[in-house]
Order: sequence, then structure tokens, then C-alpha cells
Amino acid sequence: MASSVELKRVKKRFGTVEAVKAVSLSIEPGEFAVFVGPSGCGKSTLLRLIAGLEAPSEGSIHIGERDVTYVHPSKRGIAMVFQSYALYPHMSVAQNMAFGLEIRGFKREEVRAKVARAADILQLTELLDRKPRALSGGQRQRAAIGRAIVREPEVFLLDEPLSNLDAALRGQVRVELARLHARLGATMIYVTHDQVEAMTLASKIIVMNAGRVEQVGAPLELYHRPANAFVAGFLGSPRMNFLEGSVTSAHAEQVVVALASGPVLLSRNGTGLASGARVTLGVRPEDFRVLSDGPSYRNAIEGRLVLAERLGAETLVHVALDAASLATPIVIKIAGDLPAGAPGAKLRLAIDPDKCHLFDPEGTAISEAAAKLSVSA
Repeated sequence: MASSVELKRVKKRFGTVEAVKAVSLSIEPGEFAVFVGPSGCGKSTLLRLIAGLEAPSEGSIHIGERDVTYVHPSKRGIAMVFQSYALYPHMSVAQNMAFGLEIRGFKREEVRAKVARAADILQLTELLDRKPRALSGGQRQRAAIGRAIVREPEVFLLDEPLSNLDAALRGQVRVELARLHARLGATMIYVTHDQVEAMTLASKIIVMNAGRVEQVGAPLELYHRPANAFVAGFLGSPRMNFLEGSVTSAHAEQVVVALASGPVLLSRNGTGLASGARVTLGVRPEDFRVLSDGPSYRNAIEGRLVLAERLGAETLVHVALDAASLATPIVIKIAGDLPAGAPGAKLRLAIDPDKCHLFDPEGTAISEAAAKLSVSA
């Protein structure tokens, strides 16, 4: 039975270092929640606190109706899947999956039934007699997940379980995890530094940075309405482009931002923005368009081609807007069959006025009104 998880102002200190800083968070029963962030942001520490492998310095942790802040891990109703498969090499898949139940005193018939059900869910039935050394990486990880399933926990905790797999296998197991969650309806909390995993698996993403929660929400909510520049830059591949500028005019239906490469008009509410205010314009790679030579176009900027990465269906084009940005060019995404030109070629780019983001000098998103004005060329 799926349970909720609630953290109330949880802190964790290691000596003088505060690894988790007053985190309050609610995860509903049956949600697939993903902690995502760069290395050292505190996401694995937070998972270990929920699991009971670490005790919080302050705050409380609840699973369902129970306060489990200082409850032993075995009594919390959780099952954990680690980055390492941690399978016993001398045991078969079936024995690995059954071991935890056997030492807890379950009857043999009940153990067999639980193992058979988990093996069927994970397509491991034909592999139950094999030892771990005879399995592929993906099969070993499924066996480790099966060991967690047989316990029928209230909450699954997964700590970067796909990190040891190659790219193709990660994609395959990622799909299997999503299908598993849909089939079990279980509460799952997943830790990763890979924003693609977060976007594709989560029903709720928790973006962390330096021990703090930066933003919580559904994947597309965070992608389209990031709370700050950190979230905007972390979610999305390639990352969002950031261009420094200043406001030249701001009205109820539009804002004009002056960039080093020219003015950009945004179709958004500019009420409250002062003329001359310093801002950062955020533009995702897919929200640029390469212009052909011809008449002038509103929101057009110019740059020089640095590199074109042809990936088949799409091409990532690195563009330097000026000499200073040669080492850190912006990245735009175009269709794979479009010509990009040779390095050094001049490019004219149009920015979609409806899909730009604005951030203040501290990196906080400047809120956007719901009503927008459609701006044409």
C-alpha cells in the first residue's frame, strides 16, 4: 500500500557543514518523486534521512501517519535500491530476491509466490535460476529492484540505480521503471543528477542546490516556468542560454530588452519593470530560428558559427554573438537536415518573443502575466 512522505524543516549537519538546510516537503501516495541536482547538492543525504540510514540534526520525517524520524530503517516500511546492485554472487536470482523474506520468517510458499509475482512483473521468470555473473547489467538491476518489490514496501527509495549502465541500457531500464511504477501504483522517491531521467520519470521533481530545495513541481511546469536561473539552466538539454541586457521600455503588453547584439521585444506584461533595470534574458535552444538573407526581422540578432554538432534528427549549432562569447557560445537547436554553414559563417537568428524568460540580477524569475500579446514579424 502506497504511503505519503512528509519532511518538516529537516536539517543535516556533518560537523560545521550543513548538507541539508531546513527542507520541508510533501510527497503524496503513489507519486514518483525525483530529487535532482548537481553532485554535492544534498539529494542522496536527503534520501538516506528518509531511509533512516542517517539521523536528522533537526526536523521530523513522517511516512504515512507515522513519525519515523528516529525509527530503525527495518521498521519504516521502505525498500531501497542502490547504485550498486549488491546481489549475493553465490545465490541465484530467486535466492537473492527471497533472502530478505526468509530471514524475516515468511513461509516458504508465501516467499515463492512473492518472488514469482515480482519476476513476472520484471520479466525475470526465465532468469530465476541464474547467478548474477550470468546476467547483463540491466538484468542485475532488475533483480535488485525485484528484491525490493517482494517486500511490498510503503515507499521505494532508489539512489541513482541506473548510473552503472551504458546509455542505451539506461534508456531501456528507464522505460521499465516507468511501467513498473504505473503497474504497482507505489510511492517512489528517486535520486539522480541526470535531468533527462528526472523529466521522463517523475510526476514531481524536486530540484536541489547546495542543500536547499530550489523548486518543486511537475516536469513541464518546471521546464516552462522555472522559479530561477538555476532551475532554468539545470532542466533542459542543451541548457538554456542566458543573455545579459537591460530594460529599455516596459508596458502592460510588452517589454523591450536591449542586448549587446540588439533589442529584443517580449510579448509579456512588463508592469513594475523599470527602464534601465538590469535583467538576464533566458532562451532555450529550440526557441531560436535561423533566418535566411532578406528583409529585416523583429528580434533578430547576429553571430558567427563556432561549431555544428549533427545528431541526425537535429543539429546543435554553437554561435558566438561577439568576440567575448567565443569561448562560451550560445547553443541553438535546428532540424538535422538544415544547412548550418562553415565555422566562422555569419548567422542571423530570430528569438521567439512568446517563449523568453526574464531573471533579475539575483537570478530570480520575473513573473509573467497570463495575458500575452502575439507579436508577428
